[in-house]
Formats: sequence, structure tokens, C-alpha cells
Amino acid sequence: MNTILNISTYKFVPISDAPALRELLQQRAVALQLKGTILLAEEGINLFLAGPADAVRGFVAQLHTDARFADITPKESWSDTQPFKKMLVKVKGEIIRMNHPAIQPAQGRAPAVAPATVKRWLDQGHDDEGRPVVTLDTRNDFEVDEGTFDGAIDWRITKFTEFPDALRSHLNDLKDKTVVSFCTGGIRCEKAAILMREEGLEHVYQLEGGILKYFEETDGSHYHGGCFVFDERRALGADLQTVGLQTEPSAS
Repeated sequence: MNTILNISTYKFVPISDAPALRELLQQRAVALQLKGTILLAEEGINLFLAGPADAVRGFVAQLHTDARFADITPKESWSDTQPFKKMLVKVKGEIIRMNHPAIQPAQGRAPAVAPATVKRWLDQGHDDEGRPVVTLDTRNDFEVDEGTFDGAIDWRITKFTEFPDALRSHLNDLKDKTVVSFCTGGIRCEKAAILMREEGLEHVYQLEGGILKYFEETDGSHYHGGCFVFDERRALGADLQTVGLQTEPSAS
């Protein structure tokens, strides 16, 4: 029986008090006996938590009392065991490392497209203006190997900091197409879409909520395999149920 609620969410928002916030969130999470990882940086927050549903949702309710995080809406999935070994709250330079400080999503997002719209575009083979649609996987190669969209562009990057150079090497391949960048939960494809716009691509969107939101809001068609997650579940299927087990690699 699946009794452990797993949540993931992020938000790009200016955080000037990350060290003090780290202490507060660590205390709250430990008091509620939650496990997982919370990353804080000047650019925002990125969190993965698991525990009994009441405790997890209680933590989120407390988080919502901070105006910066009042609109956070975590993605949820369930497991029968705790997928994390400990509770970590860390202050980092970036909540997802790109090594491109000019990219600041809190100052303005790239346009996002809803999962249902992406499914419809893939069903019909083009966007609503008739342009060919391509999906661009912004994840690391081992994540892609677990599962991805049919025909997705995969540059075989080994860490997200390689994405800017890979993009610049393939810019001409993307011109005159509608590009939908995607990742696990939205954080990497959000930065990626902003960079693509800055590099001159006009028709670029980020998949709102990433693969996990696509699974949640559609039937998962056009996607084969599982979605790699950075905990002991290894990967989730289109039904958001565990499809394997893993040791924990490092996300980058």
C-alpha cells in the first residue's frame, strides 16, 4: 500500500536570506520527520520531500505562509517506502547549475505550454500555426536512456552545464521549428528555454511542469519508458508509479 507522499517543486524567486531560511526549513522538516533535499540559492528554491501525507502537506502549508512561496503547487506521487535516506537543506550558487548567470528566470519566464497542448501538437504533427514541432530533452544522457518523448532531440549531455555549448552547436537545426524544451519537473527546461530565446530562436516553449506534469495531465502518449527521478524509486511510469530502484546519483 502506497502510504508515502512524494512531492517536488521549484520556484525562481529572489531569496536574500538563504542561510537563515535554510535553518528554518531544516527545523520544520525534521520536526515533521520528513526526508529529502531542499536547495536554496539567490535565484530560488528547489525541493524534493517525502513522508506521511499530513506531514508533507503541513510543511507545504507552512511554506505558503511566506509570500515568496505562496503560489507553489508541488507535483505529487506515492510510494510504499521512504525513497530518501536523510533530510538535507543546502545553500547553493544556483538551484540548478547552468553556469550562465545572465539567465535569471525570476526576471521573466520563457513562454510555457500546457501538457495537453503538447500532446495535441504531437498528435497532429505540428503546432497551431502549422510549424513542425520538435521536443528537446534538456536532461542528462542517463536520464534520457530511462525514457523520453518519441523522436526527442538528445544531445547526450552529461551535465546541465554542457547545455549552452550544445545549443550553440545545433542552433541552425532548430530554426523555423517550434521547440518544446522538457525535463523532469520543469526547472532545467525553464532555464533552457530562456537561453534559446536569448540565442535568437523565436518559437520556443517550456513544457509546463515537465514530464511529471505531462504524466499527470495526459495519458502519457508520445512518451516511451519511465521518467528518471533522483531518489531510490529510480523512475516513474506514466501512471506516476515506481518502475524501478536505484542508488542515488548526483543531479547536475
